[in-house]
Amino acid sequence: MIRVGILGDIGSGKSYVAKNFGYPLFNADSEVGKLYKKDKKIFYKLKKVLPEYVYSFPINKQEITNAILSNKLNLDKIIKIVHKEIKKKLNLFLKKHRNKKIVILDIPLFLENKLNNKNDILVFVESKKNDILKRLKKRDNFNKKLFNKFKNIQLPLSYKKQKSQFVIKNNFTKKSVKKDIENILEEIL
Repeated sequence: MIRVGILGDIGSGKSYVAKNFGYPLFNADSEVGKLYKKDKKIFYKLKKVLPEYVYSFPINKQEITNAILSNKLNLDKIIKIVHKEIKKKLNLFLKKHRNKKIVILDIPLFLENKLNNKNDILVFVESKKNDILKRLKKRDNFNKKLFNKFKNIQLPLSYKKQKSQFVIKNNFTKKSVKKDIENILEEIL
């Protein structure tokens, strides 16, 4: 099984690129959303460490945002609980797809949380800063302070790009992304 990790800046289009590979995809953001909606154990763990922020089940993302914005340490508490569960989900996904030729891993803190293996193929999604900001501002839940907090826990983009075997320049047109993906798949297969 070839593991392809998708790296890049917040809002650079990693998930869009990951989906377009057309192989089994593990999307960590989507898994976190499911945990907040369906996992009562996660709710109780978060409620225990953040009682003044987490009140209701399913977990309201705004409660999580408020916790993160009010105290830097809260982000660490959330990460400790949620990432342990995401790691389990990732392992189940890998086990389920172990006979597939390729799997795509769209995990925002892939390198930071040391989820990568030395044999992983890393693809860096590069986008222009102003394109990214324009896209992020269109998101319903965009919060500049929250964005900056997440940026601060990430490795530098230059490091991620340097670690990657491939770079996709995402100008947010389907045609160019598809072409880049075809070229990458041709080379790794």
